[in-house]
Amino acid sequence: MTNKKKKLVLGVIGADVHAVGNRILDFAFSQAGFEVDNLGVMVSQEEFIDAAIETNADAIIVSSLYGHGELDCRGFRDKCIESGLGNILLYIGGNIVVGKQKFEDVERRFKDMGFDRVFPPGTDPNVGIQWLQADLKVKNDSSTSSC
Repeated sequence: MTNKKKKLVLGVIGADVHAVGNRILDFAFSQAGFEVDNLGVMVSQEEFIDAAIETNADAIIVSSLYGHGELDCRGFRDKCIESGLGNILLYIGGNIVVGKQKFEDVERRFKDMGFDRVFPPGTDPNVGIQWLQADLKVKNDSSTSSC
């Protein structure tokens, strides 16, 4: 485990303008000791990738609330690979599909698209923090429990 501050690129993908959840995640991840580059809302795949390259990020955290995340994220892992970020950790969460669908089906589709972790709407940010700490091998402090 390492104590080196890990870098995250965070943003809301596509034409989505929902900013509240993005700000909550920014605050939670920063408080947990991550260095966060928050791109805000209406972020394209290319903007996520460019920021990850520029900041030498350890993970890209994609948020979506308007339900079109599945369309907005198609080909994302392939673009990461083409840009030299084939092994970057990819997380996505929120209301990422249209309509009521079984989360297990949604999760499988996003993992098939290359995302490492997929979170349903309303997930507590601490769950994401715990997974980040585990996946990035960050030494967690006593304020969060292990996964």
